[in-house]
Amino acid sequence: MCGDITFSVDDFSQKAANCYCSMCRKFHGAAYGTLVGVRALIWNSGFEKLSEYVAPNGTIRTFCTRCGSSIGFRVKGERIENMEIAIALFDDDIPVKIDAQIYTSYKASWCKLDDGVAIFSEGRKE
Repeated sequence: MCGDITFSVDDFSQKAANCYCSMCRKFHGAAYGTLVGVRALIWNSGFEKLSEYVAPNGTIRTFCTRCGSSIGFRVKGERIENMEIAIALFDDDIPVKIDAQIYTSYKASWCKLDDGVAIFSEGRKE
């Protein structure tokens, strides 16, 4: 939001999900968080302004220390270059289609699911 942190990526995963877990809802301040895996993540500016919150389950959420914008998510032990990025950070159109709704058993009661997208009560099942 403040523009201090900039990055570039080479490509996007074809798997992008809306996550309804309570941590994603709170981290993004929305009904769900939408994250996408990226390839060749490069921090162009503001790397020193990244901060992290490590949840009790070991997952790591990264955000901007200046404006608080949600940047991304990664599992315990994963390198920062391999984080999933909050899809809303991309200003330009990107070649990504949401293909799953995950952790829907934790969704807010006022939120409706999209019947046209695969629904998983917990994590994605392949």
